[in-house]
Amino acid sequence: MHTTDQAMKPILVILAAGMASRYGSAKQVDGFGPNNETIIDYSIYDAIKAGFGKVVFVIREEFLTTMQANFDAKLRGKIEVAYAFQDFNLKKFGVDTVVEREKPWGTAHAVMSAEQAIDRPFCVINADDFYGFDAFQKMHDFLVNEAHDEEMAMVGFEIGNTLSDHGYVSRGVCAIDDKGYMQSVTERTNIYRGADACADSIVYKEGEQEHPLSAETLVSMNFWGFTPKIIDVARSLFPDFVQKNKSNPKAEFFIPSIPDYMAKMGLARFKVIPTSSPWFGVTYKEDKEQVRDSIRQLVALQTYPHTLYAADKRVDAALYLEQ
Repeated sequence: MHTTDQAMKPILVILAAGMASRYGSAKQVDGFGPNNETIIDYSIYDAIKAGFGKVVFVIREEFLTTMQANFDAKLRGKIEVAYAFQDFNLKKFGVDTVVEREKPWGTAHAVMSAEQAIDRPFCVINADDFYGFDAFQKMHDFLVNEAHDEEMAMVGFEIGNTLSDHGYVSRGVCAIDDKGYMQSVTERTNIYRGADACADSIVYKEGEQEHPLSAETLVSMNFWGFTPKIIDVARSLFPDFVQKNKSNPKAEFFIPSIPDYMAKMGLARFKVIPTSSPWFGVTYKEDKEQVRDSIRQLVALQTYPHTLYAADKRVDAALYLEQ
């Protein structure tokens, strides 16, 4: 793959269709930087710098005007932009069952919803997680140099660095072999600090039972590197998932279930890429000030410019085309 060819550069897919029920507002466009930059702004800035050539926003259709107003002008000339809609039309995924739901079908369904905009290796991230440049650079390099239909990847973060002080979180807990490949990944939707609230006391709750987790356990923060093959596999599994969960309004078709299935079936290997990047994110409204402080510190250290897309400090697409 020649990264000087814009049409061949990896794609960044940003999952921004969530309803943010615990946050209480549209955190996709909430401001955190010194000039009201969103977390998405920082992710795209890092992705352009790393060499990505296209960004696809997966959103709810009614959010399109807001997203375009926030991102189209500032990204024009820097990176190709596309939008995909996550909705409740299941027929386009081979499901004839009519299911009444208030929330989308989850992150794997969101990736499926972007299939028309994906024609090459791509990275998937959450809109509300700050991952840092190192993670984007390592994933870009993997997608360019190593990715194929039987070799994909995820960036792994230590779970002790990914919790909120204000409530439970969901994480894909990984089992990894001695060669650095994922053996399995299990989505745990209720992870929090244990009763003594120390850094090493972390548990996930299943039913009414608490299970301990080491702070060094590597987890998926939905920072995945795929080829379009992943969408074909997701499509094959989705109808059965809907059939089994049509009466459960909280059931979600999570991304980790697809790599987990593929790894166990021998369809592909998933390299776990460690990162030195600082992670932080917003699950709860109370997380906002901490994220603002973290970004403020990175700006003070000149890791990021004070204004991401100011005319004198803009990300120069031509510069990165030459790299």
